[in-house]
Amino acid sequence: MRTTFMPKEGQVERKWLIIDATDKPLGRLASEVARILRGKHKPIFTPSIDTGDHVVVINADKVILTGNKAEQKFYYRHSGYPGGMKKVSYGTLLATKPDRMVMQSVKGMLPHNRLGRAMLKKVRIYSGSEHPHEAQLPEVWEF
Repeated sequence: MRTTFMPKEGQVERKWLIIDATDKPLGRLASEVARILRGKHKPIFTPSIDTGDHVVVINADKVILTGNKAEQKFYYRHSGYPGGMKKVSYGTLLATKPDRMVMQSVKGMLPHNRLGRAMLKKVRIYSGSEHPHEAQLPEVWEF
């Protein structure tokens, strides 16, 4: 009788990967980052276990939005009070806080439970090309 291999938390080997967001569409970048965070690129992928790697996204300010999304798509947030809805266009968000825009896109592509929140802690997003993770010896990930 054969059994399915189920990796334990200590058996997962995590790498550090760098993704350059220069001239990449936002959705394709976010889906690739979410795929790596979930661990779907590994043969030991298990949906109920966090088998993914750490991801460092650089040049988030150089990500592109296709079509008219910069003017027509909005990021919404609510303060919790009546009339507390705020909206910001993606073009404004790209100019002011591009790391937040990429983070929200990745967050929406992960599971919406405690496993997804644990996966989201393994992503670091930086607007420029500088990052403080050289000690982890990250590898460059091309897609």
